[in-house]
Amino acid sequence: MTERNFTPREIVSELDRFIIGQGKAKKAVAIALRNRWRRRKVEAPLRDEIVPKNIIMIGSTGVGKTEIARRLARLAQAPFIKVEASKFTEVGYVGKDVESMIRELAEISVKMVREEEADRVKGRAREMAEERLLDLLLPGSEPAPPQGEAETAADVQERSRATRERLRVMLRKGDLDDRLVEIEARPGRPRGPVEVVAATSLEEMNANLRDMLSNIMPAGGKRRKMKVPEALGYLAGEEAGKLIDMDLVQKLAIERVEQNGIVFLDEIDKVASPRGGDRAHGPDVSREGVQRDILPVVEGSTVVTKYGVVRTDHILFIASGAFHVSKPSDLIPELQGRFPIRVELDSLSKEDFFRILTEPDNSLVKQYRAMMATEGIDISFEKAALKDISSIAAEVNSQLEDIGARRLHTVMEKLLENISFNAPDESPAKLKVDGEYVRKNLAEIVKDRDLSRYIL
Repeated sequence: MTERNFTPREIVSELDRFIIGQGKAKKAVAIALRNRWRRRKVEAPLRDEIVPKNIIMIGSTGVGKTEIARRLARLAQAPFIKVEASKFTEVGYVGKDVESMIRELAEISVKMVREEEADRVKGRAREMAEERLLDLLLPGSEPAPPQGEAETAADVQERSRATRERLRVMLRKGDLDDRLVEIEARPGRPRGPVEVVAATSLEEMNANLRDMLSNIMPAGGKRRKMKVPEALGYLAGEEAGKLIDMDLVQKLAIERVEQNGIVFLDEIDKVASPRGGDRAHGPDVSREGVQRDILPVVEGSTVVTKYGVVRTDHILFIASGAFHVSKPSDLIPELQGRFPIRVELDSLSKEDFFRILTEPDNSLVKQYRAMMATEGIDISFEKAALKDISSIAAEVNSQLEDIGARRLHTVMEKLLENISFNAPDESPAKLKVDGEYVRKNLAEIVKDRDLSRYIL
């Protein structure tokens, strides 16, 4: 993997391509990512003493918390996992334990590294797959020798070689794409030895047992007929699996988790207990138990995974929550201390909604235009229409629950419902969405609060 050393300004600029506003949060994560590069430049043993400055993002749903973390991880080419803190249960109870997020992060990292290695050997794997495919095609492709002529072994070899090269040319030109070949499809993928770890949930225990049994008693292959292009792709995947050193993949994956891993802990406010009242009984006890289980993982501990032991000391943890009922100060003090950076995300205005519709590389307007184009519909949006959509989304958010930019999805889907339904019957066509169309289709729904509660 080629690592890019983005400056904080470059990181913010990249995030601006997909996320509108939230400058404080972008600045905080940009510094956190740059600090990782700075830490690697520090000489040991001081390097090992520098720990990540974990972040808590405070803001309502739909304002960009998850998207900032996800885009950051993609930018850093880092293993990333989003988990909901409210889904965890205290050790000793049935449910998901907090260490499972590190095991899942290791799984994601192994997949990332394996795909990179497969891409690295792709050329060699395709060459080997081509040879195997020619072996399958050759037996029925050799022309019979002229009648009455004796053939020497050299003649047979030369004729076979000429036929093979002729098939190779036809294969690369696509002349054999409609031909069927029969191959033995082996289930699963080759992997290294599996270590059965002490799983704390039934699902993990079942997965570990399946992995162990699949290595001890591998299932036999099943013969399948495929067209040549499909068979070539399948065989290339098999050959890539043989060329990849899974021991090296696992070693690199564990190292990447430890040095670059990012864990996004969503809904951290759901395990915070508001101060005051009787905290000795009821759900508050369980919430604090989950916090105390999260604490050692965030502080730095070792987690056993099927790929090896992962140290969590330098994994970056980004927590987020709305904190409507509770506050970050309601978390246990030890956990608060492990999230020294706190940023509050702004609520979105109608001006923000208009920018969200028009500016990002993946804006909703671009998505809908691309989807309608697949049906032969050229749809365009007037500026006035987009301003009306933004105003309606902001108004509904103020009247009902504020779900941030997600409200734009519901408004746009309702607005374009008839166009999406009738598109296959009306193509090709050019459609223009103007302010009048928006008001005609959405005005009554917005006025009727009871109706908008269920529709928007």
